[in-house]
Amino acid sequence: MKPVYSTQPTHTEALTTMSAPIADTAGVAVARPPAPAPNAGAAKWQDFLFHKLTLAFAALVLLILVGIIGSLVVGAWPALSHFGPGFITRIEWDPVNEEYGALIAIAGTVISSLIALLIAFPVSFGIALFLTEICPPWLKRSLGTAVELLAGVPSIIYGMWGMFVFAPLFADHVQPLLASTLGQVPVIGALFEGPMMGIGILTAGLILSVMIIPFIASVMRDVFETCPSVLKESAYALGCTRWEVVRRVVLPYTRIGVVGGVMLGLGRALGETMAVTFVIGNAHALSWSLFAPGNSIASTLANEFAEAEAGLHMSSLYALGLILFVITLIVLAMAKLMLVRMAKNEGAK
Repeated sequence: MKPVYSTQPTHTEALTTMSAPIADTAGVAVARPPAPAPNAGAAKWQDFLFHKLTLAFAALVLLILVGIIGSLVVGAWPALSHFGPGFITRIEWDPVNEEYGALIAIAGTVISSLIALLIAFPVSFGIALFLTEICPPWLKRSLGTAVELLAGVPSIIYGMWGMFVFAPLFADHVQPLLASTLGQVPVIGALFEGPMMGIGILTAGLILSVMIIPFIASVMRDVFETCPSVLKESAYALGCTRWEVVRRVVLPYTRIGVVGGVMLGLGRALGETMAVTFVIGNAHALSWSLFAPGNSIASTLANEFAEAEAGLHMSSLYALGLILFVITLIVLAMAKLMLVRMAKNEGAK
């Protein structure tokens, strides 16, 4: 018998046929045309233009900052040269007699901002931890949206609410309670004495705390969510409690963002204008009592800048703006030094 040969191509022959170059009608192999190479010259120019454009944007920020500082220094120079360094420690603010000092406005700004930060930081911390670690999923989105909506409320709305709603309630119920309790303590009792009008340094600090809580809480929540889940799950697997996970895992991982959120809230409290103007009392007086009316740098600028005459009055207002700018720079520098020290201590461990 003669062997029977199959006319079907083998597997190797099929692969060889598929990988062969394309042939034309005459049977001559034709190579596939290579893909067109990108234009190297155009790509180089695009990269050059992109680099210069982004550099211009970054330089624009520095130019604006230098311009702001320069305009403040030029406007404040007549007052600073007339009153000297004593302008910072002077209490007088008398436009009639051309006597100006910044101590009352500086004290009101710093004290009200510190009160706001002392109240807002723990509350914001608790809100952020609840939203990221404890809150059930069905409630998390609605609460997060509510916090973000509070951050978007205009400051003048907070001021109107503070003056017409919060201040009367504060004068009728909270201030008498504080005076009868903390006002009787020997050391700090002087802080809670005086007329109970509902407006003053303490009221301004409370309104500022309500304003900056949404900012700090939103930043902290976003920062806490950046902590990898595997780190927290590993800590839970080792038997850590929820507080231990937050303290030993979440906070060390996100401390830079937490400090940044706190500084953001403090910066807004230092420069807040309309809300403070409504509730601080706008009195050029210095008192130990937190119930007493006072003033801040921002409220002084808002009340007097439009009606100030050219000369020492206008220059003194520019000087107040320059002092506020310097205070903000000092706060940011202190935050940076704190972060550097924390990083150094961590490396030492």
